[in-house]
Amino acid sequence: MNTHLEVAKQIAKEAGALLEKRVTSEYHVEQKKNVFDLVTEMDRASEDLIKNQIKHHFPDHHIIGEEGVAEGTDSLDDWFDRIADIPFAWIVDPIDGTTNYVNGLHSYTVSIALVSYGEIQVGVIYNPSLDEMFWAEKGEGAYLNGNQIQVHPAEKLNESVISTGFPTDIESARKYVLNGITELGIVARNIRVFGSAALHCAYVAAGKLNAYWEVGINVWDVAAGVLIVKEASGNVVDTLGNPYQLSTRNLICSNGKIEEELLTHLKHANATGF
Repeated sequence: MNTHLEVAKQIAKEAGALLEKRVTSEYHVEQKKNVFDLVTEMDRASEDLIKNQIKHHFPDHHIIGEEGVAEGTDSLDDWFDRIADIPFAWIVDPIDGTTNYVNGLHSYTVSIALVSYGEIQVGVIYNPSLDEMFWAEKGEGAYLNGNQIQVHPAEKLNESVISTGFPTDIESARKYVLNGITELGIVARNIRVFGSAALHCAYVAAGKLNAYWEVGINVWDVAAGVLIVKEASGNVVDTLGNPYQLSTRNLICSNGKIEEELLTHLKHANATGF
């Protein structure tokens, strides 16, 4: 078993335990860009724990985290430009679904991915409320709590339960998502919103959902989930149908079979985000 994977799983468990311990207690909540975009002292505490543990095990590895976008003075764009030359870079979301966490809802996750020379090698997503541990190692399949998982075989949107999120960028990204909901809401069997991009990806991989799309996501939201979906025999593209890259902001994760239908409807609804 990959040492990187085992360390990532252990760190995710520890971060999840920290979050669960404090979920019903008082903690400081702040707005970031707007009233829809929250950060708590627990986001920062979880990220500190994750970063400290990674540095303990792998002191030479780079780390990109949501609450500390990139180490040093690099911008995220600088990282994308250099990522293909970096041997090991961890991409961390300490709480994916902070609004859920603040409101005491179960759908929040810890997401940890390891990228080597631009390729995602390890992905771990942990939902501490339900003790759901999803993980994948490149070329080795995807798993939920030790059991191998596969995407659902539905071949049509009207047979599919799909999901999306509500971006915090109200003026652009959320409008595109709402356009997509209006279009797809009368085509798909149903639409779900769990409030965590990482969890949406994990549920696509596990066959609980047939697809997930969103506009305006960040690399730490989905890097681990992208690998888990692919290792579960799914596919990940941008909303124009191009292969996923770490810099992709508008994304579709699916079982692959309903991808073309989704792309067609999102384009028709002006919901691609491009």
